[in-house]
Amino acid sequence: MVISHHISDGTLHVRILHELDVTDRAAAALQIESLVHAHRPERVTVELPSRSPSPMTFSALARAQRMCQSLGVPLTATAPGGRAPLSPFGPDESGAPRPHWLEHGARHNH
Repeated sequence: MVISHHISDGTLHVRILHELDVTDRAAAALQIESLVHAHRPERVTVELPSRSPSPMTFSALARAQRMCQSLGVPLTATAPGGRAPLSPFGPDESGAPRPHWLEHGARHNH
Protein backbone atom coordinates (compact mmCIF):
# COMPACT_ATOMS: atom_id res chain seq x y z
CA MET A 1 0.00 0.00 0.00
CA VAL A 2 1.44 3.39 -0.95
CA ILE A 3 -1.30 5.76 0.25
CA SER A 4 -3.99 5.95 2.88
CA HIS A 5 -7.01 8.23 2.83
CA HIS A 6 -10.09 9.45 4.62
CA ILE A 7 -12.83 11.94 3.82
CA SER A 8 -14.15 14.58 6.17
CA ASP A 9 -16.17 17.74 5.63
CA GLY A 10 -15.95 17.46 1.84
CA THR A 11 -12.16 17.09 1.84
CA LEU A 12 -10.31 14.04 0.62
CA HIS A 13 -7.26 13.62 2.83
CA VAL A 14 -4.55 11.49 1.24
CA ARG A 15 -1.33 10.45 2.96
CA ILE A 16 1.60 9.19 0.93
CA LEU A 17 3.02 6.58 3.29
CA HIS A 18 6.65 6.62 2.13
CA GLU A 19 8.83 8.22 -0.50
CA LEU A 20 7.83 6.80 -3.84
CA ASP A 21 10.12 5.21 -6.36
CA VAL A 22 9.72 4.39 -10.02
CA THR A 23 7.83 1.16 -9.25
CA ASP A 24 5.04 2.76 -7.17
CA ARG A 25 4.83 6.34 -8.47
CA ALA A 26 2.15 5.59 -11.07
CA ALA A 27 0.18 3.44 -8.62
CA ALA A 28 -0.02 6.29 -6.10
CA ALA A 29 -1.11 8.82 -8.73
CA LEU A 30 -3.72 6.41 -10.09
CA GLN A 31 -5.08 5.66 -6.61
CA ILE A 32 -5.47 9.40 -5.90
CA GLU A 33 -7.14 9.93 -9.27
CA SER A 34 -9.57 7.05 -8.62
CA LEU A 35 -10.47 8.44 -5.19
CA VAL A 36 -11.16 11.91 -6.59
CA HIS A 37 -13.37 10.51 -9.35
CA ALA A 38 -15.22 8.20 -6.94
CA HIS A 39 -15.85 10.72 -4.15
CA ARG A 40 -15.93 14.08 -6.00
CA PRO A 41 -14.51 16.01 -3.02
CA GLU A 42 -14.62 19.80 -2.72
CA ARG A 43 -10.86 19.80 -2.09
CA VAL A 44 -7.94 17.43 -1.71
CA THR A 45 -5.04 17.51 0.73
CA VAL A 46 -1.99 15.33 0.20
CA GLU A 47 0.28 14.72 3.17
CA LEU A 48 3.82 14.16 1.95
CA PRO A 49 6.20 11.74 3.67
CA SER A 50 8.84 14.49 4.02
CA ARG A 51 9.23 18.25 3.62
CA SER A 52 11.43 17.64 0.55
CA PRO A 53 9.75 14.97 -1.54
CA SER A 54 11.76 12.63 -3.72
CA PRO A 55 11.50 13.22 -7.46
CA MET A 56 9.14 10.26 -7.83
CA THR A 57 6.93 11.42 -4.95
CA PHE A 58 6.79 14.89 -6.44
CA SER A 59 5.99 13.43 -9.85
CA ALA A 60 2.93 11.64 -8.42
CA LEU A 61 1.92 14.83 -6.59
CA ALA A 62 2.29 16.90 -9.78
CA ARG A 63 0.17 14.39 -11.71
CA ALA A 64 -2.53 14.52 -9.03
CA GLN A 65 -2.38 18.32 -9.01
CA ARG A 66 -2.85 18.51 -12.79
CA MET A 67 -5.81 16.14 -12.63
CA CYS A 68 -7.43 18.06 -9.77
CA GLN A 69 -6.83 21.35 -11.54
CA SER A 70 -8.56 20.02 -14.67
CA LEU A 71 -11.60 19.14 -12.52
CA GLY A 72 -11.60 22.44 -10.63
CA VAL A 73 -10.74 20.74 -7.33
CA PRO A 74 -8.14 22.58 -5.22
CA LEU A 75 -5.22 20.44 -4.04
CA THR A 76 -3.02 21.34 -1.10
CA ALA A 77 0.19 19.56 -0.15
CA THR A 78 1.12 19.35 3.52
CA ALA A 79 4.21 18.46 5.49
CA PRO A 80 4.33 15.22 7.47
CA GLY A 81 1.70 15.33 10.20
CA GLY A 82 -0.69 17.15 7.85
CA ARG A 83 -0.61 20.45 9.71
CA ALA A 84 1.75 22.74 7.81
CA PRO A 85 0.70 23.47 4.23
CA LEU A 86 3.47 23.35 1.67
CA SER A 87 3.48 25.05 -1.69
CA PRO A 88 5.73 22.85 -3.81
CA PHE A 89 4.31 24.47 -6.94
CA GLY A 90 5.43 28.03 -6.14
CA PRO A 91 7.49 30.17 -3.74
CA ASP A 92 7.72 29.24 -0.07
CA GLU A 93 6.14 31.21 2.78
CA SER A 94 8.96 33.78 2.77
CA GLY A 95 8.65 34.32 -0.99
CA ALA A 96 11.88 32.44 -1.77
CA PRO A 97 11.74 30.13 -4.78
CA ARG A 98 11.30 26.44 -4.11
CA PRO A 99 13.81 23.90 -5.40
CA HIS A 100 13.16 23.07 -9.02
CA TRP A 101 11.55 19.69 -8.27
CA LEU A 102 9.99 19.57 -11.71
CA GLU A 103 13.46 19.43 -13.23
CA HIS A 104 14.20 16.21 -11.37
CA GLY A 105 11.83 13.73 -12.95
CA ALA A 106 8.32 15.11 -13.02
CA ARG A 107 6.83 15.99 -16.36
CA HIS A 108 6.62 19.68 -17.31
CA ASN A 109 3.30 21.25 -18.32
CA HIS A 110 3.88 23.78 -21.09
